[in-house]
Amino acid sequence: MGENKRRMLAGEWYVADDEELARETARRAELCQAYNTADALDHAARREALEELIGELGEDVRIRPPFRCDYGSRIAIGARTFVNFGAVFLDAAPITIGEDVQIGPNVQLLTPTHELDTERRRAGWEKALPITIGDNVWLGGGVIVCPGVTIGENTVVGAGAVVTKDLPPGVLAVGNPARVVRKLD
Repeated sequence: MGENKRRMLAGEWYVADDEELARETARRAELCQAYNTADALDHAARREALEELIGELGEDVRIRPPFRCDYGSRIAIGARTFVNFGAVFLDAAPITIGEDVQIGPNVQLLTPTHELDTERRRAGWEKALPITIGDNVWLGGGVIVCPGVTIGENTVVGAGAVVTKDLPPGVLAVGNPARVVRKLD
């Protein structure tokens, strides 16, 4: 493993445009393409492509294509989770999704963050912070979850919300940036 990839895996600043990382993303692109174009009725072929693409995949996980990710290997999805059309999971850092999670269409889980310094950003420096989604969470359509965020179990995030900070368990959060509007029973 090269130094740049080691830095990425350690959550440190790394250069995203790296030959080793490019090879891994090319392989991921092939797997996403296989999954996204598999015959909808051939559930075995779809599951096989998904098992090769995703690092940890629970039972009865359903992901509707198209689905996109950076590496796939850094994603863990719990049992009975449903991911609707158009999901984008940028997994330069781990993305952990609990069991029984509902993810609406066009949801983005984004672990990378970029330099604010213009020269370092131009040079391609970034780092990634993990995202954790608790059990029985519902992310409405178009939700964006930013780097380093944890969403507590049984929480609902309204459509179009941008989650920039951790959300506690059992709340309803809406808006940009997402804010808690009430507790849920």
